[in-house]
Amino acid sequence: MSLAGTGASSTSPAQVVPGKALGIFGSSLHGILSKLKSRPQVYPTINLSYSETRPIIYPVTISLPANGIRLTFDGPNQRLRLIEVLDFRKISLTYNGIEVARSPSLVSSLSSSVLRSPFGPSFRHVYKLFGLAYPGEYIKPGAAENSDQGTYVLSYPGVSFLFPLEDSSWSPKIDFVSLLSSTAASSASTMAIYSGTSWKVARSKLYEPSFPRPGSPNGPVTSGDTNADEIDLVRIHPCGSLELVRRTRAPFWINLNKTTPQDLVAELGPPDSIYRKKDRRISIHRLRSGGARRDTRNVGIRDKFDDITDTDQSSAQNTTDESDNEDPNSHEKRSNTTSEYFYNYFRYGFDLLVSFPAALPDRSSGRERNLEYNLPGMNHHALLGSTSSLTVTKAFLHGNVPGSYPFNRHRRIRWLLDVHYLPDIDLSVDSEMIFDKISPPLQRLWKDDSRSEEEKVQTQRGMVLNRGWGDSPGSSCELLGGWEESSSGKRKDELGLTADGEQGLGNTQIFGFPGMIFEVLKNGAVSCLTIF
Repeated sequence: MSLAGTGASSTSPAQVVPGKALGIFGSSLHGILSKLKSRPQVYPTINLSYSETRPIIYPVTISLPANGIRLTFDGPNQRLRLIEVLDFRKISLTYNGIEVARSPSLVSSLSSSVLRSPFGPSFRHVYKLFGLAYPGEYIKPGAAENSDQGTYVLSYPGVSFLFPLEDSSWSPKIDFVSLLSSTAASSASTMAIYSGTSWKVARSKLYEPSFPRPGSPNGPVTSGDTNADEIDLVRIHPCGSLELVRRTRAPFWINLNKTTPQDLVAELGPPDSIYRKKDRRISIHRLRSGGARRDTRNVGIRDKFDDITDTDQSSAQNTTDESDNEDPNSHEKRSNTTSEYFYNYFRYGFDLLVSFPAALPDRSSGRERNLEYNLPGMNHHALLGSTSSLTVTKAFLHGNVPGSYPFNRHRRIRWLLDVHYLPDIDLSVDSEMIFDKISPPLQRLWKDDSRSEEEKVQTQRGMVLNRGWGDSPGSSCELLGGWEESSSGKRKDELGLTADGEQGLGNTQIFGFPGMIFEVLKNGAVSCLTIF
């Protein structure tokens, strides 16, 4: 389902496509919100509503009061599920080239009494445009509404119209054509576009979360999708292998320390941006050992923290940083200048660190190391070998959680960590789970590793991160060392406001496991998962 650039100030009307679109504008929360914000003259006011406690489970809503539109997205996939036209006076609509309601340009010439009445299409006009329909459903006015009007929902496949109807006139024995043609019914007050045969059938499963299956589109795919072969899911496998499940094509595998930039461009296309990594002040926390090679199984969070905080140009304060859409092949020629840079795939929802490969950290528990992995597209022994070529060494999977500091920088990417391969752990960890549910099975998975108890406890304490302070390690974040107050020491209230009324962005916590780092919000949602 997709949305077009529409509004009272648009030059052309929006085409109504039942079950699919209101014009052509994209279908993801990230894509639509980015385009809305890029056209402030057309969309002067954008209101975003979401659940503070479960923002990736419950629906997310964008209201455009100046345009009379409301958009609702499901939480897990952040795909557009419902388009509602709430005010026909503020938007021009056509269906098969015929105007659905009177043009907004005529509003100024109407009297105030007419403007106060419903401005939508009459039932007769809808009937002529869309044709025959099955009887709809009548919704009586609620006791708290103190109204004598109910609502009749007339549904066609993929589109419904809501007509105010005097409750005293409603009778199941009278056919709906006679009812809606009478003076007891007003013009349509709302139009809804969705995927389904009728509103009554569709509404019960409209936001139902489900993991996509390979080759099965997660919602309608329309001409409005600028990225039809998008990545629906990332499956995380042992030994640093990521399976990117695509909508129509076969999965693409990213193997850390093996996949090259050329492989990425060939399969995923050029990145949206390339950002060269700079020296980080956070490197003071790296644990060096006098030139001796460290045990990669015991790599701590602090060793990888600088990459979490600085993956794209938006985190840089220095305007002289080199970050452009460059030819990926040119970086190998310039490796003497920098050997680490990020491929930012904002449209897919992840960043990839490209650098010279190092030995992979041992992600396995004592039991897991004895298993053989025969994963498609992966040569396990080749992964452990050394090479002089630049490869993907880390992956950053972004949750695009509403309310988080980096919200709408990337599209949301869903991920699944399958741990079914161990006989006594039958649980899949996924991107919709809160961290309190993620941590226990992962602790059981690595309970036999060789880290000391002190190291395990320290790792699971979590480091506190504030991304809102400008002068900080990482340029857009701050390591607080274990306390969760604002920079001035003032605590925030339930609305995220400090005592002096300033808006607080909230801190996140960083938790690490072998080969993985979780950035967790205060509500438990995972904002970013790093695989290394």
